[in-house]
Amino acid sequence: MGNRRRVAERRKTGPVVIGGVIAVVVGGAGVGAYALLGGGAGDGTAGATEARVKSVPTGPPTAAEVTGTAQRFLTAWQQGEVARAAAATDDARAATGLLTGWTRSAHVEKVTLTPGPRAGAKVPFTVRGTVTYKGVSKPLVYDSALTVVRRASDGRPLVDWAPAVVHPELREGDTLVTGEAGTPPVRALDRDGGELTTKKYPSLGPVLDGLREKYGRTAGGTAGVELRVVRGKESAAHKLSDKTLLELSEGTPGTVKTTLSPRLQAAAEEQVAAKARASVVVLKPSTGEILAVANSSPGFNTAFQGSLAPGSTMKVVTASMLIEKGLASADKAHPCPKFFTYGNWKFQNDDKFEIKGGTFKASFARSCNTAFISQAPKLKDDDLTRQAQQVFGLSLDNWAVGVPTFDGSVPVESKAQMGAALIGQGGVRMNPLNMASVSATVKSGVFRQPYLVAPSVDGRELATASRTMSASTLAQLRDLMSYTAAYGTAAEAMAGVSGDVGAKTGSAEVDNQKKPNGWFTAYRDDLAAAGVVQAAGHGGETAGPIVAALLKLGG
Repeated sequence: MGNRRRVAERRKTGPVVIGGVIAVVVGGAGVGAYALLGGGAGDGTAGATEARVKSVPTGPPTAAEVTGTAQRFLTAWQQGEVARAAAATDDARAATGLLTGWTRSAHVEKVTLTPGPRAGAKVPFTVRGTVTYKGVSKPLVYDSALTVVRRASDGRPLVDWAPAVVHPELREGDTLVTGEAGTPPVRALDRDGGELTTKKYPSLGPVLDGLREKYGRTAGGTAGVELRVVRGKESAAHKLSDKTLLELSEGTPGTVKTTLSPRLQAAAEEQVAAKARASVVVLKPSTGEILAVANSSPGFNTAFQGSLAPGSTMKVVTASMLIEKGLASADKAHPCPKFFTYGNWKFQNDDKFEIKGGTFKASFARSCNTAFISQAPKLKDDDLTRQAQQVFGLSLDNWAVGVPTFDGSVPVESKAQMGAALIGQGGVRMNPLNMASVSATVKSGVFRQPYLVAPSVDGRELATASRTMSASTLAQLRDLMSYTAAYGTAAEAMAGVSGDVGAKTGSAEVDNQKKPNGWFTAYRDDLAAAGVVQAAGHGGETAGPIVAALLKLGG
């Protein structure tokens, strides 16, 4: 009886964990975990069955991982082993497409990729190869860089894939193609017949690319053979033109004459070169001709294609609207309190100043924000949009300048965002071309679309505004800008600029930027100009001297 009880008790015994594996003991002592696992008693294999959980590496890649990953990728790429190179990246599919095109479309051969000293997770490298197309060859040399990251799923170090790894000019969707140039080259001339080159005018790279894209097929030239970047959807959205990287054989250029003034263009280049992230445009108000365009960062034409909040320079447009609606008059009393709340936002003036018993002219000259926002409750949401479009020709996306441009944006907004738009913040976006045109419209009394190539060259139609300001509104607006140039925030920059002058300063706050973007727009006789210096401070101190220096030169 006692033996039977002990056997029963043994049968009730629960699972036994042996070597990390659950085994159920179901009989005498001779049947145990080893037998259940398929091994004989005493065969010593239990350790091989233990569950092994590998830890996934985390944190930044080590120096050895960065160097090793870069070497694997570059070696495979150099040897033409596309699949192996792509597998060393975190986006094998995208890498395969672009690296395959490297040989099949770009026709690059005899490649040597030489890594430079590692800097953290980044490895620069030099590309040397030969581009060969239909018996014509030319060496290709440039610098690029890659970054190594750790894949979260398994901790593996991989090349952080981006098209710029293959060539720094590439964006998502772009391709490299060698062949007969998509468009023949053009020889661009200034208004006096002199040739425009990037060697002479570094800012003009994007402009010359745009001229070729627009007029290459119609200017009478023939295409050569070249390696070029063919832009995809992302680049097209940013209005970037195809870009030539290497010319294997020269085509015969056609000739395109522009409106640029060699004297003003040279001066504009000199002015922006003295400051980081500066851009400027000079126009002829009586015709709309663009006389100069320059950027201190020549890779992108911010002056024509930038999309930035214009700050208080937008008050020129807002002031015209308020005057037309009878909500302001140059010499009549106008409120300028320290604060004004609208749409649950509390707006204030720079340094929280106020003007007691002042006129609208005083508020405009000192750039009082609350003087404008205090009128928001009396406005419709689309009033500013309609004024910008109908009088100043902005925000219609229909300018035909001759090269790609952004024509400004003044979206319909409500509540606090509408109030912010009145002072050039909120959703309002402009560039120096747009704001130079605003000053030109005030000076001439009518919107004339800016252009770089005369419309007679290709018969294109220039944009127009649907109406003009009344004589009274125009006279008051000129008075406001003239007073600001003489006694307001623009006075210091405009000192010494003689003639019929007017100006407006602007400072646009940008999130996560310590200093605002400084704006300045002004006119003098038959010249109008506008500039921006990003992340540099108030417009009167930053962009103002650039614009004033060019206005002093005269037309």
